[in-house]
Amino acid sequence: MLQVLACGAAIVTLSMGIRHGFGLWLQPITQEMGWTRQTFALAVAIQNLSWGFIGIFAGMAADRFGAFRVLIAGAALYAAGLAGMALSPTPLMFALTTGVLIGAAQAGTTYAVIYGVLGRQIAPEKRSWAMGVAAAAGSFGQFLMVPVEGWLIASLGWKEALLALSAMVLLIVPLAFGLREPGFGNGAPAAPREQTIAQAVGEAMRYPSFLLLMAGYFVCGFQVVFIGVHMPSYLKDQGLSPQVASYALALIGLFNVFGTYIAGSLGQRMPKRFILSFIYFARAVAIAVFLSVPLSPLSVYVFSAVMGTLWLSTVPPTNATIAQIFGVQHLSMLGGFVFFSHQIGSFMGVWLGGYLYDVTGSYDLVWYIAIGLGVLAGLVNLPIRESAIVRAPAQPARA
Repeated sequence: MLQVLACGAAIVTLSMGIRHGFGLWLQPITQEMGWTRQTFALAVAIQNLSWGFIGIFAGMAADRFGAFRVLIAGAALYAAGLAGMALSPTPLMFALTTGVLIGAAQAGTTYAVIYGVLGRQIAPEKRSWAMGVAAAAGSFGQFLMVPVEGWLIASLGWKEALLALSAMVLLIVPLAFGLREPGFGNGAPAAPREQTIAQAVGEAMRYPSFLLLMAGYFVCGFQVVFIGVHMPSYLKDQGLSPQVASYALALIGLFNVFGTYIAGSLGQRMPKRFILSFIYFARAVAIAVFLSVPLSPLSVYVFSAVMGTLWLSTVPPTNATIAQIFGVQHLSMLGGFVFFSHQIGSFMGVWLGGYLYDVTGSYDLVWYIAIGLGVLAGLVNLPIRESAIVRAPAQPARA
């Protein structure tokens, strides 16, 4: 268990740590290339959609053939996408590399794939806790990597910094060897499959609680990606230094370490729907307070600490709820479907932030939308049923 948890956490640390710093490239790239913020935001929005959509199929492959092969392919795509992000001469090429390639890479190197391994390899009584540890690792990656990325940009220039990250992300390859699962070889899964993919998807899509989880996760994606990508520019527009933005993103990552671990641990002791509702309501309150007080480095740091505690703390209880309801046989795939909803929200948050800024000259309207969605997500999580679904006896499926 220790090897699986350590290697999975290290992969999430690297993969999520790199992507959390993309907001630092918004102004350097748009200013040098003469592009609008909407151009950059659209590419990152496509990245989130690509990540979510391809994540469904990456999850299917990981459930069927094991995570190892998916992780190797994801690492190669990540390296290629970061290099393409540095060298793209046109907005179209930038969207294809930064958007499609990196999104596909993240689908194969982040939570859906890693959580599938944890769900299969770790006992149910420790599953939510283990998922909290992995999510905390991704948060530590943000705390660790965002300042590193800021330093690389300042020291090397934004293009060279991306090429350095392209080489660094290949460290996922040796780490993937620690996630090779017994019985996943020659295309054969470890155990007979009780449901086909179509049966598992149909069952989930007919289950109201699964749809409510998807709705809440849409809001999570909208909020965190809007803030992560646009807050550095928002703060600079308000006259604060770029260092304040770097420290703010790092603080989000640091406090998210605690938030995700606490959420995962609490998920073993209390209903996960209450944890999720609290997180969404608390985010709405935190954003409202942040906008209502005078802006200063101190207010930014306090907001970042609070939001960091709530940042990815939705991830462990959401995925643990899926495993609790449906079991672990198709966990990576079903987690991929829920995460696709998250990424649709991410697309809307990052693209709408750029679009409304270009149209109105400010981010105010998007902040207000984020508050309203937080209240809505808090409400829709309350009626979720977490008990295991009752299935009629059936013959084992052949595929």
